[in-house]
Amino acid sequence: MSRFELDDLVQRLRIDAAGKAMHEQIRELYPICRSTTGDGVRETLRILGRGLPLRIVEVPSGTRALDWVVPQEWNVRAAWLKDPAGRTIADLRWSNLHLVGHSHPVRARMSLAELRPHLHSLPEHPDWIPYRSSVYRPDWGFCLPHRLLSTLLPGEYEVVIDSTLSDGSLSYGEVILPGESTDEVLLSSHVCHPSLCNDNLSGLALLSLLGRHLAGVTHRFTYRLLFAPVTIGAICWLARNESDLGRIRHGLVVTLVGDSGPITYKRSRRGNAPIDRAFAHVLAQRGPHEIRDFEPLGYDERQFCSPGFDLPVGCLMRTPHGEFPEYHTSADDLEFVTPRALEDSLAAVLAALGVLERDRCYRNLAAKGEPQLGRRGLLGSGPLASSLGRAMAWVLNLSDGQHSLLDIAERSRLPFATIHEAASALCTTDLLRPVDG
Repeated sequence: MSRFELDDLVQRLRIDAAGKAMHEQIRELYPICRSTTGDGVRETLRILGRGLPLRIVEVPSGTRALDWVVPQEWNVRAAWLKDPAGRTIADLRWSNLHLVGHSHPVRARMSLAELRPHLHSLPEHPDWIPYRSSVYRPDWGFCLPHRLLSTLLPGEYEVVIDSTLSDGSLSYGEVILPGESTDEVLLSSHVCHPSLCNDNLSGLALLSLLGRHLAGVTHRFTYRLLFAPVTIGAICWLARNESDLGRIRHGLVVTLVGDSGPITYKRSRRGNAPIDRAFAHVLAQRGPHEIRDFEPLGYDERQFCSPGFDLPVGCLMRTPHGEFPEYHTSADDLEFVTPRALEDSLAAVLAALGVLERDRCYRNLAAKGEPQLGRRGLLGSGPLASSLGRAMAWVLNLSDGQHSLLDIAERSRLPFATIHEAASALCTTDLLRPVDG
């Protein structure tokens, strides 16, 4: 049996106040100005790598990765916008969202008419600042609350963006936690968004905490944690690791896991991969949730599930992207994500990983007729024993070397944990053994 101690790990995470710890890491990462490339990403990776064997990979600007090219590295020191009276109306120091990400350098004075095409707001939410980025087309701009934008008067405005766009590199972080097998579980979260707590500091905090605790237990699979800029980061990783992708047995993109909505799981392109079935099973035991079919939109699951790779990678969220008004705005702040939601999301991931770690095929060694359980001390009394007895009957009947424990749990409609407990008990006798030894 796998030595992945799920119950001990869950208990340890509770003792350590996992939700609070994740929220505190989000608070630390929140002020960092990030984009697809640059020092903000590197600083974020260094923080995420505390207590983890994280390796930062640098991919030079101009590198071709599949159908893409790595953009120039962007860094910014300061940016502000002043009105005709000399009053500052937007400043990077106030909020990273005030500046359009990847804005090229500007020092100019211009009229409101000239400035207006470079200003962005949300009329439907007049007090929020929108998030905008311009990585793949040269541009610049500022984002303002619409209530402020609507009060701007004609005159000369001062624009300062002290930024650089130059040949450098794209950075991503990778952690490999070896297991008993070289078969891998890929866990990924994007690292490029500035000052957005749910999208996607929540995913980063969850995976970094999970990684630190996985590093302290023995597990069946090798775990690979990937922290990369969305789209181009995942594409660079795929291009550089194509020869090793055959080792990936299960994968999960983690994003938007800190809001108060129910958990949503998006299936892989395959639709019935073991990780899809594992999440469907554990979420059915947990209460309100939603299972969605794959679509080629969203986060980096669309890269991992592109037809040329077709990896078994799903996506775990709470409220999906674009379906909550705070999405990509300043309202996605430290109050929008909660320790309780973060901990609940982590528990769901742990439960699904526990299924995958323990799922395997067994063979009934007394398959002709029903074996006598009583003389082997495997029958007790009471409701729990009755449930375990039913589970043993199902395990014995379907353990023909072809059905896994997850197959049996799905067919019997019993919790995977009960099926696993039954298999463990049967393995202590001469009735059951795993087909892989």
